[in-house]
Amino acid sequence: MSKLLKMITICAAVTTFLGCSGDSKKVTRVEADSVIDLSGKWNDTDSRLVADEMINDCIARPWYDKMMQSRGGTLPTIVVGSIRNKSHEHINVETFIKDMERALINSGKVDFVANTEDRNELRNELASQSGNATEETRKDAGQEVGADLMLTGSLNSIVDQEGKEQVVFYQIDLELTDIQTHKKIWIGDKKIKKYMSKSSVKM
Repeated sequence: MSKLLKMITICAAVTTFLGCSGDSKKVTRVEADSVIDLSGKWNDTDSRLVADEMINDCIARPWYDKMMQSRGGTLPTIVVGSIRNKSHEHINVETFIKDMERALINSGKVDFVANTEDRNELRNELASQSGNATEETRKDAGQEVGADLMLTGSLNSIVDQEGKEQVVFYQIDLELTDIQTHKKIWIGDKKIKKYMSKSSVKM
């Protein structure tokens, strides 16, 4: 066998080996709202469903009708404050906050203002406009709408594990507080429990 033919044979064998030894991977597109729970950890489905359920419960409680009557039908204005992650997992609470903001806005039952971080960015833009935008197009500072109520909360978890079986319990607590009086006008909670068998729990 010539040296060139031998090299071609070796290259072909290596290529075949690499092709056979590599892990096959299949990607399937699914609906964004489909329920897929691979790890048993807090996921996008939990975030979306909990936000929708808790916001719907919040605005269906007696405080809402009482406030609407006392304000002559003017919608209350809400701002979302801090949502603290006290669970054992690293959870991006920003996604949960955005799901709640979406549920609040889409309800049509409240007005909604930007949170502290967004307001700071908007104020920087106002400051920039004051020295750079034309008089006809610049926006005036001091015209912000003050929120009446603030929504805050926390996400907690408890892990119970025996051998290769595990139960994870999540509790989400939310509170709606009157900003002027500091009265809590609604407290809600949502509980989620997930059981994972030994085949899915990493030891």
